Amino acid sequence: MGHRQVFGSVAQDRPFLATIGYEGASLEGLIAALQAAEVAAVLDVREVPWSRRREFAKGRLSEALAEAGIGYLHRKALGTPKAGRDAAKAGDRDSFARILGAQLDSAEGQAALAEAAALAKKGRLCLLCYEHDPRQCHRSEVAARLAAMTPLEIRNLDPIAAPGQRS
Repeated sequence: MGHRQVFGSVAQDRPFLATIGYEGASLEGLIAALQAAEVAAVLDVREVPWSRRREFAKGRLSEALAEAGIGYLHRKALGTPKAGRDAAKAGDRDSFARILGAQLDSAEGQAALAEAAALAKKGRLCLLCYEHDPRQCHRSEVAARLAAMTPLEIRNLDPIAAPGQRS
């Protein structure tokens, strides 16, 4: 899907970068939160866009978002490598941060960040990952890096709260 198709229908009054995690949410709640925030496209920043909850696996999620008029993109290079996910599960935040930083600093990560920054300037982009709390998710680091590259307001959406509420 081209950028024009992804961002064609939403008013561009003020660019922002949203983030959202689907942990504990329903697909309907996730879509409602995205629609309430007038998100034009979701950028899936999971290294592996698979989920035990089938509705959040790449294929089904992208179809549901398309039906709701929301674009979908996946960029593996903005995901946390397995070693980083393992470190996070073990509570080793230092190793997690080091591994994620190396991934985002790689040539592939830098190219994906540049592309994401360009997309965020064009429309209302939302980074998607699993964790509900953005402070516990790597998407906050991705968002911070994007905001350092281009002036964007960061909004953390809550798919569990009433539509439109931010966490």
